[in-house]
Amino acid sequence: MKLLVIIPTYNEIDNISKIVPEVFNVLPENAGILIVDDGSPDGTAKAVKEMQKTYSERLSLLERKEKSGLANAYITGFKWGFENGYDVLCEMDADFSHKPEYLPQLYEAIQTNDVAIGSRNIKGGAVEGWSALRNFISKGGSLYSRMVLGCPVKDLTGGFNMWRKDALEKIGLDTIISKGYSFQIEMKYSTYKLGFKIKEVPIIFVDRTEGTSKMSSGIFGEAFWGVMKLKLRKIKPKQK
Repeated sequence: MKLLVIIPTYNEIDNISKIVPEVFNVLPENAGILIVDDGSPDGTAKAVKEMQKTYSERLSLLERKEKSGLANAYITGFKWGFENGYDVLCEMDADFSHKPEYLPQLYEAIQTNDVAIGSRNIKGGAVEGWSALRNFISKGGSLYSRMVLGCPVKDLTGGFNMWRKDALEKIGLDTIISKGYSFQIEMKYSTYKLGFKIKEVPIIFVDRTEGTSKMSSGIFGEAFWGVMKLKLRKIKPKQK
């Protein structure tokens, strides 16, 4: 199965030239990387274009004029992957909080499952570099979401996930209502409700050491109300 790793960026000049080579080092030869850059003023897109001289068609870039949100970036990346013949699509951060070394484990898991989740909340998984408060909020968010939605996935809020194309098509990307943090919850909850096979793979999540975090207090409020909306929503597979 042909794999595409999608990495959204905004002002990741300190990380992008390091993360791309490390990802390619662990990927199959037919795999690719797509950078979705939201008009970074720091030159992130320019750095990607320079690397394209080395990686040719394996490294692709979508430049957008302004910040349009994480959910929109991934949905745009998924659709680009469909159009360009990829069978498996992976969400990944640019800041090394998602270690490239876990990609082969996720790719192995996706061979017999529809979704492979890089999970911080199962045995063998953990978070490094977060304050006790931030860790509590993250785990509390996953627990709250599981309880409200009745979904057994341990790490509903994590963003290191690999999807089969068929699962994404059945969800219907244009039906996704979440715009921010709750996007990850909605995607996993939708696949669970539609009966897809989900596998959680333990990862150690490491807080970024370079660049600026995109987290804010408003993110958690958006997720709280987003979960309530999902609870009231009936999820049906998209008809082809």
